[in-house]
Amino acid sequence: MSGRTDSDTQDGIRTDATEAHDTDDMPRPDPLAEDSGADAPDARERDDEYAGADEYAGADGDEYAGEDARRARWTAAGTGALLTLAGFAAALLRLTGPAPALVPAAYALGAAVCALAALLGSRGRTRRALWLLIVGVMVMAVGDQSD
Repeated sequence: MSGRTDSDTQDGIRTDATEAHDTDDMPRPDPLAEDSGADAPDARERDDEYAGADEYAGADGDEYAGEDARRARWTAAGTGALLTLAGFAAALLRLTGPAPALVPAAYALGAAVCALAALLGSRGRTRRALWLLIVGVMVMAVGDQSD
């Protein structure tokens, strides 16, 4: 690690201490230059060497973005479906018992919210699905507490 940042300052702004520690013998190519021909791969290699290629090897994380999004969709949809089934099962069990009518209604409403969360999660709206899952479980918990 060279201790340098990835941005280069202008020569007029550099201090004497920075110039004393400057070990880059090759001039850096102008990024605003019109010619982007054969020098482009070499310039990229020099930029990697200059900035420290080890630090930036996987910094952007784009190579796993599709896999992470797919995993988040499956997780949101699966969790929503599981909580929906659990909520409807609890509503049916409470409906047959001596509980007040508010309890099975709360379970059914919470299960419906979780079903909506599963639908949103499968379509990629995983943040909204997470919040709807939380709301659905809280509605079921409030219904259980009113028993």
